[in-house]
Amino acid sequence: MADKNDKYDENKKGKYYVDRSCIACDACVTAAPDNFGMDDEDGHAFITRQPKNEEEEDMCEEALESCPVEAIGDDGES
Repeated sequence: MADKNDKYDENKKGKYYVDRSCIACDACVTAAPDNFGMDDEDGHAFITRQPKNEEEEDMCEEALESCPVEAIGDDGES
């Protein structure tokens, strides 16, 4: 389970975040390319934009559920 106290600083403020357990597998970027990006230098994903509509929300949920190391969190705040 993702830890919001260990999330990357690059995450845009809001409901979703990626923490330091990320292994840069790219699953989240594939599931929600408008909302997740990859820091290629440091080798981790992060939230580039919080979801703006229901479709993006669904894609972010898909990314969260498909993360093999549970590095994506949803703290319930918008």
